[in-house]
Amino acid sequence: MAGPGVKESTGSAVSLGAVLLWVANRLDLPLLPVIFPTQLILRIECPDGEIWLINPFNGESLSEHMLDVWLKGNISPSAELFYEDLDEADNIEVIRKLLDTLKASLMEENQMELALRTSEALLQFNPEDPYEIRDRGLIYAQLDCEHVALNDLSYFVEQCPEDPISEMIRAQINNIAHKHIVLH
Repeated sequence: MAGPGVKESTGSAVSLGAVLLWVANRLDLPLLPVIFPTQLILRIECPDGEIWLINPFNGESLSEHMLDVWLKGNISPSAELFYEDLDEADNIEVIRKLLDTLKASLMEENQMELALRTSEALLQFNPEDPYEIRDRGLIYAQLDCEHVALNDLSYFVEQCPEDPISEMIRAQINNIAHKHIVLH
């Protein structure tokens, strides 16, 4: 018997997709993960060469037009769909996407200690990733660990000075630096 998450399609595209990938693997079905710029999608390569793309959130087939709309609506109006956007993702990429989605959900629910653990797990894949270090710094700031937050946020600004969010991070660094810093 399927649980409510499967029957009612609750959850994220990546978590539902991971479940479907596991089931497909057990049944020896040719279902492949694709880390599309907006979410995880599933790809089926038919013996006749036809490729089907599926939204794991609702099971609907995805057209090239729909993917283009997703890109333009979520990334940039000038974003273009490239064939590489539909390449098969390896297991590590899927795990990273799962962890990144989990971290975002935990941060949204203000469960910062768990979000920090998830961020630390993500940093195991790429310890010098400035974006993940930035996220960890933002989590530390929420946990009132300002001294560690300053290090992480400063690292991000140094590594990505041209990133549009760097100016906001600089302002946050300034706010933290002017607070009384408590060492934990």
